[in-house]
Amino acid sequence: MNEFVEHTFKPIYNDKSKVLILGTMPSPKSRENGFYYSHPQNRFWRVISELYNKKLPRTNNEKIKLLLDCHIALWDVLKSCNINGADDSSIKNPVVNDINGLLEHTNICIVFTTGAKASSLYKKYCSESIKIPSIALPSTSPANCRFYNFDSLKESYKIIKYYTD
Repeated sequence: MNEFVEHTFKPIYNDKSKVLILGTMPSPKSRENGFYYSHPQNRFWRVISELYNKKLPRTNNEKIKLLLDCHIALWDVLKSCNINGADDSSIKNPVVNDINGLLEHTNICIVFTTGAKASSLYKKYCSESIKIPSIALPSTSPANCRFYNFDSLKESYKIIKYYTD
C-alpha cells in the first residue's frame, strides 16, 4: 500500500561542492534513522569512502564531513511522493525538490543520479530546466547487489572523482 512520504532531510552542500548526487527518496530505514543511505547494507558510504581513500564514516557528522571534504553535494530528486516501502517502482504523485535553487548557491558542474528511477524522474521533471550535464549511476541499494557487486559499483562511481579532483 502506497503511503505519502515527504522528504525531510536538508541537502548537504557548501560553496565548494562540485558535483551533486541525487537519489530518489530516502528509504524507510533512512527516514527512521534521519539520514541519507542509512540502510546497513546500502553501499553508498563504502563506495564514496573507498573512492577517496577515506575512513568509512559512522556518524552523520562524519558522513557530512566526508561529502564536503570530497566536494560532493547530496540530495534527492523528490520532495514528496506516494511510495510502497522502498520500492521506487511504486512511486506515484511525485513532487520534485528545488534543485535549481540549490544549484544557484554552488559551483556544481554536473549531476549524478543513483538508480534507474532517480534517473528517469530527473530526466522527466528536471533536466530541461537544469542546464548542466547529468550522468546516471547504478543504485547502491542492497536490492541491486545481484546486478552490481561492490567492485563493479565502485568502478561505475569512479567518474565522480574526475569532476571533484
